[in-house]
Amino acid sequence: MARSAPTAAARVADPIFDVAGVTLRFGGVTSLADVTLQMGRGEILAIIGPNGAGKTSLFNCLTGVYRPQTGSITFRATRTELPVTLLGRKTHQINHLGIARTFQNIRLFPALTVLENVKVGLEARHGVGPISAMLGLPNARHAERESTRRGIELLRFVGLADQANTIASALSYGAQRRLEIARALGTGPAVLLLDEPAAGTNPVEKRELADLIRQINRDLRVSVLLIEHDMRLVMSVATRVIVLNFGQLIAAGTPEQIQRNPAVIEAYLGTGGQAEDGRNPGTDAGGGGGWR
Repeated sequence: MARSAPTAAARVADPIFDVAGVTLRFGGVTSLADVTLQMGRGEILAIIGPNGAGKTSLFNCLTGVYRPQTGSITFRATRTELPVTLLGRKTHQINHLGIARTFQNIRLFPALTVLENVKVGLEARHGVGPISAMLGLPNARHAERESTRRGIELLRFVGLADQANTIASALSYGAQRRLEIARALGTGPAVLLLDEPAAGTNPVEKRELADLIRQINRDLRVSVLLIEHDMRLVMSVATRVIVLNFGQLIAAGTPEQIQRNPAVIEAYLGTGGQAEDGRNPGTDAGGGGGWR
């Protein structure tokens, strides 16, 4: 397939992320090519595309893991704050600005309990020094009580309160995914980046995950940026979808618009039309849920 010219997604009224002209190269390989997009505050924005399209590279640029060669990325946690640039900031600094993420491969502390894993995220926000913690000073004791209270609250939110004292490695795969989300929420983000959260989960767990993403967005008022290959999940939760291919943004729009977009269909199938069985890849295709 011939690569199309770089495309910019539509401008939004109240952007939380503003990505402009971002290009990321590794040697002679271009992972992102002049990507320009905005994420609106309060959105559930999905980024989709074939394997190797640049989706995780974009996440890594947003969170300070990679620094692009060209372009700019700004973030505004609240409407009253001025935008701040993310380029050149370390990952922990970006987290403190209000950006949290999960990963394709679950990164829990397997030997800690479920509650202890969530408290790792919570305690990163308390600012209690190691001396206060070791001496058990009043501020450290208060922070510990508050961390426990809030940790249980978050576990209740994701449906894991009854397993607070379970070792994390003993959880089912889907429960470990929800635990990782709870830990990310413990940092108090304005925006949550989810990198393939449905990977490895069964249909029931996928439905529970979709409900949880909606609850995070609606009840916690957290904007959600989602990378996902399961199109049934994407189309059921996303308010807007952006499509990457060969590191370029090739389409942006509502889920309904993306399902009908010829450039998107070609990017996934290498054809100008339907799958071999006659179905549009953007529709429910049985067990897989559409595009893969």
